[in-house]
Amino acid sequence: MSGRLRAPVGLRLRYRLTPWWVKVIVVYLAARVISTVMILVLAGVQGPNPWTGAQPGYFDYASIWDGRWYDIVAETGYPSTLPIGADGTVQQNAWAFLPAYPFLVRIVMTITFLPWSPAAVLVSFGFGLGAALVFNRLMALKLPGSTSLFATVLFCVAPTTPLFQLAYAESMYIFLLLLSLYLLLRRKYWWMIAPVILMAFTRPSGLAFALAMGLHVVYRWWVRKRDGFPVREAVASVVVTAVAGFAGLAWPAIAGWVTGVPDAYTATELSWRADYIGHVNLVPFTPWFQGAQWWFGVFLYTSPWLGYIALVVLIALTGLWLFSPSVRRLGVDLRFWCVAYILYLLAVFFPQSSTFRLLAPLAPLLGALAAPKSRVYRIGLVVLCLVLQWIWLLVCWGVDGADWSPP
Repeated sequence: MSGRLRAPVGLRLRYRLTPWWVKVIVVYLAARVISTVMILVLAGVQGPNPWTGAQPGYFDYASIWDGRWYDIVAETGYPSTLPIGADGTVQQNAWAFLPAYPFLVRIVMTITFLPWSPAAVLVSFGFGLGAALVFNRLMALKLPGSTSLFATVLFCVAPTTPLFQLAYAESMYIFLLLLSLYLLLRRKYWWMIAPVILMAFTRPSGLAFALAMGLHVVYRWWVRKRDGFPVREAVASVVVTAVAGFAGLAWPAIAGWVTGVPDAYTATELSWRADYIGHVNLVPFTPWFQGAQWWFGVFLYTSPWLGYIALVVLIALTGLWLFSPSVRRLGVDLRFWCVAYILYLLAVFFPQSSTFRLLAPLAPLLGALAAPKSRVYRIGLVVLCLVLQWIWLLVCWGVDGADWSPP
């Protein structure tokens, strides 16, 4: 009997002595193996599509959709003249895709002599691993060790995490975002400048981060008598806020300067939603109501008012959750980021199938989902994430004719 008891005790002891980063790497690699199997299964039944022939190999299949746009940017850069349709409106073009990720992949291609697809997957995979490691350290600042590790498990198996091994910029962006948030919580403001700038040239959310930083500065000033707000930290945090704001505006300004069209970037982004609601101007905080009208009134053939009501209920429930005890335990700064990013999405994005991918920057909220310690709950949540991951790949990544559900 004693021999039977020693083995489990020894395993538990070795587990406790295992460095945190080894645990995270094992979790990340295991999650990617599962995602790889799913991707290969879908690639094996994929028919001919605009990007590949039937049954493409892994790397070709991993580079479809926006991956082809990033490839165009890496190979040829950006057009100096915007493509204009017969109706005089700007058509889809490369200016919608920010340069940091494709230019980095281009560097990797030059160094390794790899073609676009494997080089892009390699970069995404590496940043995904880096993001998992930083996410664990971020959660460890607010949660106990076992909870922060389980939050990391959820981070690695979340429904859209196959993006960590596809030719998309999300893994690079999430890594830079989490690094910036980690430095923010550690109040290493000057160190934040580089990742904040790179982040703004990877995915379009620099203004959201500037808003989160602004809320952070106001909050620190408000509680300065209790928590302290030295002048040097006040100056540094205000500088980071300004840098984030300017970085968030830089890419639209560059697009306008190069093309000679002041709203080149905005017009390009709006061309993607034209397939749903036609060509419209961007009026902040109207896209989600336009989406509610389209999805319920056109797609589901019901009253648009059902869409409006559903949207208001969704916003209200999200707001209530942000004030729940499990989310409040994450601290004000992570909640500031989530509020700022949600407001940014509500202001500028049109809700469609890509919205699931756009929710990935709210990853800190996984710390709240990881709080319950029930083994049944945790196993069930992981299984649910994997099922949703399969559904996301099947519905959004797999191509079925004239596909209306891009990832």
